[in-house]
Amino acid sequence: MISTKDQIITHPLKTILRLNHLRSVFFTCLFFLLAILAQAQSLSDIQNLKVDDLSNAQLEQLLKRAEASGLTVNQLEALARERGMPALEASKLRQRINELQMAVSPENGAMPNLSGRSVNGMQGPDLFDSLRKSDPYYDLTPFQKKIFGYKLFHNRELDFSPSLNLPTPQSYVIGSGDQLLVDVYGASQQSLDLEVSPEGRIYLPNIGPIQVGGSTIEAATVRIKSALGRIYSGLNGLNPNTFIQLRLGNIRSIKVSMVGELTKPGTYTLPSFATVFNGLYAAGGPNENGAFRNVQVYRDNRLVATVDIYEFLSKGEQGSNITLQDNDVIIVPPVQARVEVIGPVRREGFFEVKPSEHLDDIYIYTGGFSSLAYRDRVTVRRIENNQRKVIDVPSDQFDEFSLEDGDEILIGEALDRFVNRVQVSGSVNRPGEYSFDEGQLTVKGLIEKAQGLKPEAFTNRATLYRTSSNLTLASETLDLKGILDGTKEDVTLENEDLLFIPSRYDIQEEYYVKISGEINFPGSYPFAASMTVGDLILRSGGLLESASNSSIEIARRVRDANSGKIAEIKTLSINPNLQLSEEERNLPLQPFDHVFIRRSPGFEREQLITIQGEVVYPGEFAIAGANERISDVIKRAGGLTQYAYPKGASLIRRTVYFKGPTEEELKEATLRDVRKNLDPEKNRNINEAEELLYERIDTKLAQKEQERLIKEQEQERIRIFESTGMKDTLFQDSTLNKIRISEQDLVGIDLEKIMANPGSDDDLFLLEGDIIQIPKELQTVRMVGEVLLPTTTRFNRKNSLKNYISKAGGFTEEARKSKTYVVYANGDAKRTHSILGLNFYPELEPGAEIVVPKKPQRNRLSAAGWIGLASSLATLGILVDRLLQ
Repeated sequence: MISTKDQIITHPLKTILRLNHLRSVFFTCLFFLLAILAQAQSLSDIQNLKVDDLSNAQLEQLLKRAEASGLTVNQLEALARERGMPALEASKLRQRINELQMAVSPENGAMPNLSGRSVNGMQGPDLFDSLRKSDPYYDLTPFQKKIFGYKLFHNRELDFSPSLNLPTPQSYVIGSGDQLLVDVYGASQQSLDLEVSPEGRIYLPNIGPIQVGGSTIEAATVRIKSALGRIYSGLNGLNPNTFIQLRLGNIRSIKVSMVGELTKPGTYTLPSFATVFNGLYAAGGPNENGAFRNVQVYRDNRLVATVDIYEFLSKGEQGSNITLQDNDVIIVPPVQARVEVIGPVRREGFFEVKPSEHLDDIYIYTGGFSSLAYRDRVTVRRIENNQRKVIDVPSDQFDEFSLEDGDEILIGEALDRFVNRVQVSGSVNRPGEYSFDEGQLTVKGLIEKAQGLKPEAFTNRATLYRTSSNLTLASETLDLKGILDGTKEDVTLENEDLLFIPSRYDIQEEYYVKISGEINFPGSYPFAASMTVGDLILRSGGLLESASNSSIEIARRVRDANSGKIAEIKTLSINPNLQLSEEERNLPLQPFDHVFIRRSPGFEREQLITIQGEVVYPGEFAIAGANERISDVIKRAGGLTQYAYPKGASLIRRTVYFKGPTEEELKEATLRDVRKNLDPEKNRNINEAEELLYERIDTKLAQKEQERLIKEQEQERIRIFESTGMKDTLFQDSTLNKIRISEQDLVGIDLEKIMANPGSDDDLFLLEGDIIQIPKELQTVRMVGEVLLPTTTRFNRKNSLKNYISKAGGFTEEARKSKTYVVYANGDAKRTHSILGLNFYPELEPGAEIVVPKKPQRNRLSAAGWIGLASSLATLGILVDRLLQ
């Protein structure tokens, strides 16, 4: 029992715990809500995006935000349109995303997911990483990439860091913090390590301070030498024997202010060897609005240098790239004039121009015209008086035409037309394009340029295709044979003429002949002039053993359509050894003939049957003749043994649905067996004849394997096609279909009668694949179906069917007693006969099987059914009553 006091103490604790739990739940929910709001906020201003101002890196971040929000690319585009993004910008956004995905896809083998899904919170590898590594300008927008010079300070592979391993420059200006190394050598030896003080002085031992700040290395060397001359007298005079060398040790750092239109303006600490380019690289270079041709360096409030970056990019000149000093100020002013060059030049983009430059000067920076450029004139679009205008500038005014800010210089392409071209195609040795002098090249001359006609050229007629002045196509028929032999006038060619000379094979159907029947490789083969049936037989691998050399039929196409004939049939015989006979010589094949090789009437392949069970010699037997019966083959098997049970004998016979191996498959299996026994790796060494036989068989089997593969592919295609269509309802019934297409049936036979009366009706003729089963004497009876205990019991002639059912526990409630039947050991069956309600069951024999079927299910009438039946009977009664009145 918990006391009242304990309850009073417990309740506040529970209250506190419950409050803490509610507080944690509240803060958790608040955290997720803020995360969702923050995520939504990141895409809230998507309608204000300018796609051209987005770099690939910024686009990547946008895609990652969309992915985190569970948006696909299509949903992101739909969101942008819904928020009010213009259709043009939305289209650009989709295009940029597709370009980025295509750039990622070949490298990684996969597209970005953009579905916001991950497995157990784990994201896959960054698909954009390889693109970042391969593109040094990944962070730049398309507009920035087009500004000439912009990439210079954004290339991660380019490093403008000053080299500190250079020899000490004599023009270097010494400043506070520099380390000076003074080496005295010759008659006297001395090394001094001196540091310049903040006042610009160094302290020489035994001499005192010397002012070197602001001096060059050359001037400081003179001062130090003069001072040390007081100690080392060998330094002075006409023939000094002591010498001095001044070197820089650790250089000082300087601070430089980078201001103006820079990517990252600010104050930077640089080595004292740093130049203007080093400072610009540290500040990220000029931004989109910065000038590249007017970078100003101020020192002590004076302009000391103006740097033109284009001079370095186009000519490699660095004369204005001075060494910076402490407290220098580099100013990048806004660009004053920038033009865009569009068209076939070596380098398209935006270029900054100076007031004194002309159109001719800009081509220095573009790299000049490309080979496709139209150089005679350019088009300049210009904004003037608040409206646009177009100016045509001919080539002779390029050096005079001044450029203005915003000009667009459009360079056209050369016309895709030829002024001295003719072409020849078809049956010539060297078809293609050829030049010509107007009025001097003819058809015959063009053929000579093409090194003549091919042997199969059709010279009766050729076609000359000519381009008219209005660019329409015209054709002229030529008698090429007459032109070549001089009987016809030659034709003079004009610009863009095309001479087509057909091949005789291009204007006729391909000739072939076909052979089928008892041949090794039936099929279609190319026709050859004077080809005979024997030639075709050799080409198709020779006759099979089953082939007949007589009554060979040739089906030939009928050329006379009015005769009513479909085909002309010709027959002939050939020599068994394929020697050319006069009959064969006089009947050569014609194109499209079909040759049929018939089977020899006396040829039959061996047919096998099997005897299993109680005979003296069980096994396989070949059928001796078409009239061989069961009794004949049992006698060949030595007769029945003393343990045989003839009444239980049965015959298993193939049905029409039996799919046994074809003759071709049997032949292939035999060849495989022969090859296996000839394989030198598995058997004895083989001689040359056996080796050649092995190679022939291996080649034939490889060809058959290729044919089988093609056939299986075709069957698979048909199977896929049929699986998508409608089928016969009968074939959709798997149970009925299984019964219909059973490959073997059990045939009941009475072997006792057969052996007692050979040749009787019971003694069946044997067919290939028959299996005769003769069991030992059976001593059991089996009960299956609707009995309480399906079982097998010993056979007893005194027992009736009911006695055996009793041994199985009797009938079940669902048993259909009147339909009980017996299946005997030989496959026969007998049913139960019912007369006046009495069931007469069949007699039993050893090995029999009693089958008790189940009653069919019946649907009982419901209450509504009974009411409806009663209503119908009542109506019928009323109707009968009225009829009787």
